[in-house]
Amino acid sequence: MTIRLYDTGARQIRDFTPLIPGCVSIYLCGATVQAAPHIGHIRSGLNFDIMRRWFAYRGYDVTFIRNVTDIDDKIIAKSADQGRPWWSIGYENERAFNSGYDVLGCLPPTYEPRATGHIPEMIEMMRVLIERGHAYAADGNVYFDVRSFPGYLQLSNQNLDELRQPSGEGETGKRDPRDFAMWKAAKPGEPSWETPWGRGRPGWHLECSAMAHKYLGSAFDIHGGGLDLIFPHHENEIAQAKAYGDAFARYWVHNAWVTMSGEKMSKSLGNSVLVSEMVKQWRPVVLRYYLGTPHYRSMIEYSDEALREAESAFARIEGFVQRVVEKAGGVVEPADEVPPAFAEAMDDDLGVPHALAIVHTTVRQGNSALAADDKEAAVARLAEVRAMLGVLGLDPLDPHWSSDSDRGDDLHGVVDTLVRLVLEQREAARGRKDWASADAIRDQLQQTGLVIEDGPTGPRWTLGPR
Repeated sequence: MTIRLYDTGARQIRDFTPLIPGCVSIYLCGATVQAAPHIGHIRSGLNFDIMRRWFAYRGYDVTFIRNVTDIDDKIIAKSADQGRPWWSIGYENERAFNSGYDVLGCLPPTYEPRATGHIPEMIEMMRVLIERGHAYAADGNVYFDVRSFPGYLQLSNQNLDELRQPSGEGETGKRDPRDFAMWKAAKPGEPSWETPWGRGRPGWHLECSAMAHKYLGSAFDIHGGGLDLIFPHHENEIAQAKAYGDAFARYWVHNAWVTMSGEKMSKSLGNSVLVSEMVKQWRPVVLRYYLGTPHYRSMIEYSDEALREAESAFARIEGFVQRVVEKAGGVVEPADEVPPAFAEAMDDDLGVPHALAIVHTTVRQGNSALAADDKEAAVARLAEVRAMLGVLGLDPLDPHWSSDSDRGDDLHGVVDTLVRLVLEQREAARGRKDWASADAIRDQLQQTGLVIEDGPTGPRWTLGPR
């Protein structure tokens, strides 16, 4: 058993060898909380949630750090525009992100540090880098001297002479335009902290280098994030951390984006779809299926049609689970181990699409067993399905999804009572062998979006695909 991951730095799939046997340490660049999350933001959390679950299944003790960037230019700009404290905007959106992660079934991180809670660690890192000649202070700012670090740009595979480093307003005193800000001098009315080089606030890149060091030490296994973070963020993190003396991350894993009309989903383009709105239209478990089942390195093109396909696919799984539970007369526990083919797919760079194909094959085998009235085989297949879905965070019988069994929990009782009354009329028609009336009632219910299935305990209804 060897887990293999695509390492962006090596530009190839590598066997995963942990720094400490039996343990895995993961640092994921989390939210910059200037606004509520769209589904593109949450995709990263979902992808690494599946990674974390798979490592845990394989017996690893997982330490998972996901940071919160609660101070940056956009948060400060919104504070000025809205006349609200910067920390109020950050905290409101941090809660929105956590709500999004939770509603889609992501396990909480081991630790979730905020950038503003680690200013002393950042000051210490800058002090060491200045002493070693890798950084310098100018006009109250502190910059990293990129030419002082020979390995700069190896992750993104760029040429330093052709580099155009993004710069922010007020970044004066640079020796080289390609140097990047670690600390930004205070401006009137903006939040700031005292340092030996004057009051100011941290740069984005410094935050993660300092927090990764504090929570995972000088070396750790996996650093994750979206493809858009490779440069400048991750490249600059590496420069700071390694110049400081850390070995830093041993594997770099990046997830692809959610796109709309071929463009990366982003608020600046006005094409984002907020998680809080999406879960009003779609069951959260369906949204997790949609975002979590493509390969993490594959782009997802957003469309209602794709979501409907995800809804139909999950409904087939869910229907099988419900039928076997009825047949068994109670809950069937997950198997101790997933099928070997599923494990092989997951070990190969988290091959969720191939693993999901094993799930659907097992569901079909289980449905065949049900059709043949082979209760023992059907129960065995359900146990396997539950084990596989548990790894993916998609088990319909998981308590997390118990309140997600339909698209209108508040009305469920009312709808159930009304449907039961109609089904009683259908059963009465069947009892007097009036098959035409019974079929007509069933067909009318199906036209409303309900699916009627006759089980061993009588008819039951579910919401069908849109």
